Amino acid sequence: MNKFEQLGLSESLLKAILDLGFENPTEVQEKAIPLLLEKDTDLVALAQTGTGKTAAFGFPVIQKIDANNRNTQALILSPTRELCLQITNELKNYSKYEKGINVVAVYGGASITEQARDIKRGAQIIVATPGRMQDMINRGLVNISQINYCILDEADEMLNMGFYEDIVNILSTTPDEKSTWLFSATMPAEVARIGKQFMHNPEEITVGTKNSGSATVSHEFYLVNARDRYEALKRLADANPDIFSVVFCRTKRDTQAVAEKLIEDGYSAAALHGDLSQAQRDGVMKSFRGRQIQMLVATDVAARGIDVDNITHVVNYQLPDEIETYNHRSGRTGRAGKLGTSIVIVTKSELRKISSIERIIKQKFEEKTIPSGIEICEIQLLHLANKIKDTEVDHEIDNYLPAINNVLEGLTKEELIKKMVSVEFNRFIAYYKKNRDISNQSSGSERRDRNDGEGGQREFNNNGAVRYFVNIGSRDNFDWMSLKDYLKETLDLGRDDVFKVDVKEGFSFFNTDPEHTDKVMDILNNVQLEGRRINVEISKNDGGGRRDHNGRSSGGGFGGGRSSAPRREGNFAPRRESSGGFRSDRNSAPREGGFARRSAAPREGGFGGRSAAPRTGGFSSDRAPRTEGSSERAPRRSEGFSDAPRERRPRKS
Repeated sequence: MNKFEQLGLSESLLKAILDLGFENPTEVQEKAIPLLLEKDTDLVALAQTGTGKTAAFGFPVIQKIDANNRNTQALILSPTRELCLQITNELKNYSKYEKGINVVAVYGGASITEQARDIKRGAQIIVATPGRMQDMINRGLVNISQINYCILDEADEMLNMGFYEDIVNILSTTPDEKSTWLFSATMPAEVARIGKQFMHNPEEITVGTKNSGSATVSHEFYLVNARDRYEALKRLADANPDIFSVVFCRTKRDTQAVAEKLIEDGYSAAALHGDLSQAQRDGVMKSFRGRQIQMLVATDVAARGIDVDNITHVVNYQLPDEIETYNHRSGRTGRAGKLGTSIVIVTKSELRKISSIERIIKQKFEEKTIPSGIEICEIQLLHLANKIKDTEVDHEIDNYLPAINNVLEGLTKEELIKKMVSVEFNRFIAYYKKNRDISNQSSGSERRDRNDGEGGQREFNNNGAVRYFVNIGSRDNFDWMSLKDYLKETLDLGRDDVFKVDVKEGFSFFNTDPEHTDKVMDILNNVQLEGRRINVEISKNDGGGRRDHNGRSSGGGFGGGRSSAPRREGNFAPRRESSGGFRSDRNSAPREGGFARRSAAPREGGFGGRSAAPRTGGFSSDRAPRTEGSSERAPRRSEGFSDAPRERRPRKS
């Protein structure tokens, strides 16, 4: 007997469940469905992403809807377009044998008049994003004053995204006597406030420990220097040949940059962020679900609603600003009882966040080291051998066997195997032979004692760092933080590649590792800031001692034997840009995209590759995205890239 039959569901729903292949209800479904069917009540359900929450509220709401009444009876709010559409499609599948029930999705990026028309035709259930729903209410296009059920899905994420005011306004237009069902992975203060304001003695269901992580997900972190973050990502991908993953970045800019670098290095990757059109987002998700994409690089917001089976890894390329968000990320894998792995690439300055996350998810991280080149080569060699062994032979090849045999005549079995394997494998050997290992030392006590930020100890000893003098300072509206951001962006360096930034009135000092010296001198000496050329020189002062961002460096002085500050040449305060940093007018613009100096043919579509058409949003193709270090191209399958240097294009003012 199907266990769903024991929950009190109707015959039509059970028939749909059978079609969908559901066998046993999840824990949250087992607890929520009988309770919601039994009585009209408010409910708070706390369960991790991927535990079947949609069915937990979807089956009861469909069964309770009066199909003969064409008025809106239920409103479901979700944080993103993707999740909104996903819930809508699932509810349509659940109600396929229920005559007369209409479900309408209401979300931004689509025609509001068409959505209003669909509602007017009769929509017992509306699934909506808060922003678009508020817009429709303001325009008088929807009436939710008589609804019986209001469901808040992923409530914590909606509030994290800044929808608190919209949700309050929407709920205020609904009747007091309705039932409110709140589903959330975590219970932050704002969610609790919503519950207190709009719910009456709610029932509470908790699956697992409150705010805890899923038992089917293991957690690992890899300690690297900031400049090696991208190289670490590549090595982890190479060490897991069958990886099918979501890679999380903090910003849209970083998401696009990492995706493009992966594509350029031959990986099957794509970007998913808010600057993509709806058609592009749909295309990316279709490709990802079809496993044409192995690595989906996404922001937290864009990743809401990703409900894809068999994701093997979640990779935290950067940890989220709010550590509670980590739970949502890791919930993308380890679904439906299958095992998954959540990986964090972390620098020493971020180690204390690992301990904070452990307290929240109530699970321990395992510290691992980035595999060495030889380890990756061994993994890839065995993977290739198994791939050859498991390949099904297409007998269309039989017609060509005589010619092939003639070519390979004289080779022994051993020689033939070696040559076949070498065709694919030689690239890995060649690449990793000449690339250093990047695993950092063990974190040890650093996990407890690290200071996060500029005031903390640097990843490595400062001996050997190069200190620079530059003729811009506080009179140009810079402090140490904004100057550091400006230098990182202008030089296309990582978070910790610019350090010991000391800002004076008319000039400043900063340090980099010696490997960046040529880049610093070449780029900065060709940059103009508000019409005045920037001048940078190597300082004789090593900037030793502590860091001080109040202009009182223990390294002291003007450096380079200077007795006075450079003469001020006019007013050249930097302009603030929408990206939050500064922009300069360069005579010699950096290479397009900020990636390895290889050009590739334009790729079509919205799949993270470059296109001849400019991208929408704040990530323009004529502006170099900020990345965290560069590396030589990894040896992957895509080999259609030219070795010609990238054409330099002038930056737009």
